[in-house]
Amino acid sequence: MVDTTLSRRSFLKASALGGGGLLMTVALPGCSTMGSKGMISDDEWQANAWLRIDTNDTITFVLDRVEMGQGTYTGLLTLLCEELEVDPARVQVEFAPVGGIYNNPLYKLQITGGSTSVASSFQRLRIAGASAREMLVNAASRVMDTPADQLRCDNGRVINAAGKGLSYGQLATLAAELAVPSSPRLKTPDEYRYIGRYNRRLDARDKVTGSVEYGIDIELPGMLYAVVSRAPAYGGTVKTADTSQARNAAGVVDVFKIEAHGRHGIAVVASSYWQARKAQQLLQIEWQTPDVAPSSDEVFAQYARDLDNESGDQVRAEGDFDQAASKASEQLHVEYRVPYLAHATLEPQNCVVKADEHGMEVWAPTQSASMARISAAKHSRYSVDDILIHTTWIGGGFGRRIMQDYVAECATIADRLQQPVKLIWSREEDTAHDWYRPASLHRLSATVNSKGQINGWQHRLAHPKVFDWFVPDAAAAQYAFMPKFMFPTLAVAGKLGEGILAPKDSSGYEGADIVPYALKHIDVRFIQSDPGIPVGYWRSVGYSHNGFVVESFIDELAHHQNADPLQYRLDLLAEHPRAVQVLKRVAQTASWGKPLPGCAQGVALMKSFNTWVAQIADVKVEQGRIQVKRICCAVDCGQPLNPDMIKAQMEGGMIFGLTAALYGNITLQDGAVQQSNFHDYALLRINEAPELLVDIIDSQEAPTGVGEPGVPPVAAAVANALFAASGQRLRSLPLTLS
Repeated sequence: MVDTTLSRRSFLKASALGGGGLLMTVALPGCSTMGSKGMISDDEWQANAWLRIDTNDTITFVLDRVEMGQGTYTGLLTLLCEELEVDPARVQVEFAPVGGIYNNPLYKLQITGGSTSVASSFQRLRIAGASAREMLVNAASRVMDTPADQLRCDNGRVINAAGKGLSYGQLATLAAELAVPSSPRLKTPDEYRYIGRYNRRLDARDKVTGSVEYGIDIELPGMLYAVVSRAPAYGGTVKTADTSQARNAAGVVDVFKIEAHGRHGIAVVASSYWQARKAQQLLQIEWQTPDVAPSSDEVFAQYARDLDNESGDQVRAEGDFDQAASKASEQLHVEYRVPYLAHATLEPQNCVVKADEHGMEVWAPTQSASMARISAAKHSRYSVDDILIHTTWIGGGFGRRIMQDYVAECATIADRLQQPVKLIWSREEDTAHDWYRPASLHRLSATVNSKGQINGWQHRLAHPKVFDWFVPDAAAAQYAFMPKFMFPTLAVAGKLGEGILAPKDSSGYEGADIVPYALKHIDVRFIQSDPGIPVGYWRSVGYSHNGFVVESFIDELAHHQNADPLQYRLDLLAEHPRAVQVLKRVAQTASWGKPLPGCAQGVALMKSFNTWVAQIADVKVEQGRIQVKRICCAVDCGQPLNPDMIKAQMEGGMIFGLTAALYGNITLQDGAVQQSNFHDYALLRINEAPELLVDIIDSQEAPTGVGEPGVPPVAAAVANALFAASGQRLRSLPLTLS
């Protein structure tokens, strides 16, 4: 039992102790549910977890999600500060080290993805702030001889009715000795000062002024620079290589073969980045093409064969589609195809690794610090416990930095040289050696009953599982305490069971399995078909292609029924009032039925990451050229945390999705990617950007994700508008009018 009897003398004595030392740390109750089994019990507080209060009144928040532009830096800090009663602007932020306590509770990995940061932290960070607040108040109560219910907190101070009080730093030592509240009181929405109202972005100034240090900015004393030439096709190897000229080039330290994450190549290490690049041009390499090296047409031919021959996994079954088909007065059959897509992060992949007799340190712009540590261990002599990960600011993630190949390569090089090394990928290398959004082939059918009504829906889709490419490092990261020789076994177990990471991998068919429309007979089947091209998580994952396919096909059904596309959707959504609300709100914003001059309108709806988004695009076709003039968006993401960031994420998602809809297309020849830079893998230019209008629903539902849900409806809304404008129904991406 902790003695909580405190006198003024003991307070003054404690507050005079060495200023600036760590005096109070807060971790959250129930952390065993966060993948930290064996570290802490349910009601313990782990030192150095989320909140640190020092005697000099410095308050530090340890951010356990990465900041890659999506706003976690401000958003998660706001949750803590709401209950702690501190202006978020006065709190310092540090990126979390690797630790089970920082695992994402939904994935049991220390990972940022799936638009889960706010949703998974909304309660636990508020509890952390409220617990600290109550302990500080209780400490002040004892020192000031004032009942706790007569004290209040205001921006880092505990004050009495007369306005006199003590700062959190003065109280921290004593507060840390008190019992942790078992059920701290959380604010009600009407008491919020920051949630839903705080529209500042706390990292904006440092980013604008260039003081933020991204991974590519890291510099260490005595650092070398590395580049890697990789086999054009995944799994290809070096057949012959003449490295003599490169070895003799100015500044070159070493040239050698390298293999990481299934990619083979030759590394060049030099005293400067430019010297390494110049020497790389002198390499003469003949590549051995792997046995599996398909071209784009062969990929889709494989999908077609598998759709013909495989029944697949039934992921949704309602009614009896086969019976509906047998009795149908008419059936509609269509086929949609979606290409591979690269992530095209504006900061290309990079990593800095320092390796010596003491261990390994890694500075990486990674979306998963725990997986980065595993990857570094697998590709070096070091054990997991000997590796320290420093997560940096990230210049764009979009899911690309969940995969850790760039960390593996840099760890391999630094381990060999036992010197600090910075690895930088060129834009061309980044485009040609990505983990791509899977290409997919979709076959859809609808049945029309004797009354002329659509009553059946079938969707069969084929593509690989991203999970199979993700699991090798992810499974080992969950069981990092096991010896390195067990990592391959864990990867195999993960692929076979899927339960090692999640109940089921639904990433391939998400969005297809939750079609919200009230159709009596629904049959959705996923056929796994893997051509051997590396794939990964791409912003909004399966929703990105299923959003286009589902919402385009529902539009086809509306036109088949001679119905207004908006009203047709509303008529089938009686059981989904939140969907109805976003559709009606976006229709009002866009003045549905009254498009901009010279334009036609298209509408699309998608629920992704538990967030409803509806969009209406105004599109103009002039001499065969597609011009997207405006996109209106309504979003219901539950209780809004920071309206300005929600708006920014919707806008960014729409631009990202529009880029993919109009331009995105990775093509293959003998397994090698044909695109290299922004001239042939284009991004939307600023002069092409449409007007974007965002309407945020003011909801009291639990907060849901906003980083990705702006993407899925875009392509369908534009394609549906193009049909209205031109009469052409486009069933493949990127959208191209004939």
